[in-house]
Amino acid sequence: MIALIQRVLSASVTVDNSVVGEIDGGLLILLGVEQGDTEQKAERLRERVMGYRIFSDSEGKMNLNVQQAGGSLLVVSQFTLVADTQKGMRPGFSRGATPDEADRLYRYFVDQCRNSDIKTETGQFAADMQVALVNDGPVTFWLQV
Repeated sequence: MIALIQRVLSASVTVDNSVVGEIDGGLLILLGVEQGDTEQKAERLRERVMGYRIFSDSEGKMNLNVQQAGGSLLVVSQFTLVADTQKGMRPGFSRGATPDEADRLYRYFVDQCRNSDIKTETGQFAADMQVALVNDGPVTFWLQV
């Protein structure tokens, strides 16, 4: 399971010209689910995302996690993160989980975030989404479990 996390001042997801999720400051999380991923991996990734200290403290050092910084989460499913790009000029998607399993684990990840008492917004699984963000820094990390 992969999370590309971006520290943002704001972010939103639009589907069919309607905003389906938006946050002010916090993390935009692009989430990819691979074959063999489990609820345990989703929980471990959630722990890493929530605990990752990438927000500035009073001295300007990255010492705070998203909750300590008072931020929110916007979680967007993105199957292209699991693409095989090692050869050729076209990505392969054979490493990705089936759509049903990816949707189940995406929802599980989101539910676990919400159970952590942090505002969590989402995109729409398998939809054609437009994601807008104001990246803060920019600060972007790839987390994989």
